[in-house]
Amino acid sequence: MDSLVKENYLKALFSLSNDKGEVNVNELSKRLGVKMPSATNMIKKLAEKKLVHYEKYKPVRLTEKGRNEAMHIIRKHRLTEMFLVEIMGFGWEEVHDIAEQIEHVKSPIFFKKMDEILRYPSFDPHGSPIPDINGNIQGKQYYKLSECVKGQKVIFKAVESSSEEFLKFLNNKSLSLETKIEVISVEPFDGSLSISYGQGQRETLTKMVGDKILVTDKDLSSK
Repeated sequence: MDSLVKENYLKALFSLSNDKGEVNVNELSKRLGVKMPSATNMIKKLAEKKLVHYEKYKPVRLTEKGRNEAMHIIRKHRLTEMFLVEIMGFGWEEVHDIAEQIEHVKSPIFFKKMDEILRYPSFDPHGSPIPDINGNIQGKQYYKLSECVKGQKVIFKAVESSSEEFLKFLNNKSLSLETKIEVISVEPFDGSLSISYGQGQRETLTKMVGDKILVTDKDLSSK
């Protein structure tokens, strides 16, 4: 079994897991851009390695072993993204594809040193929690900007989507993590929001954009 392919499957399974920890194979195949038979075949191989629970025609679940492996891959990815932004000066929209390659490096000491240089960050540049060395993850309870009401004041803490296109869109609006936002109005018809932030800036955002911006009404430290 190709190690890189295995790791990509485990990471995708964790990312797609619902509240019950289950993933539909069709959903998995779409996420990874492979055909259903290929995804099913790979899932069977992961089941042989005790990394997933698999029964024909039923959703897939990561085993504890599989979850731990997935969390360590995610840890390496998010640490790398943080290193690229904080130490190397990349923009938050530039780091995903590079981190996708570096996350497969096998040397634990490499990522231990990266963590040390960064002074043990808890979150990546997109506000996603970084699992600790044991694979434990402690996220914070954020909600969507689109769920806010008129007059509410919130702080931008994370993005639901870290696609390059979306992050470039936010850059163009000068919207970044820790920005304080006030909701001026919410359009009842389509859920679009008029917001105020920064030095008197005002923007109207679609509900789709509001769905991807995660906020809190408390000044919680992300470090």
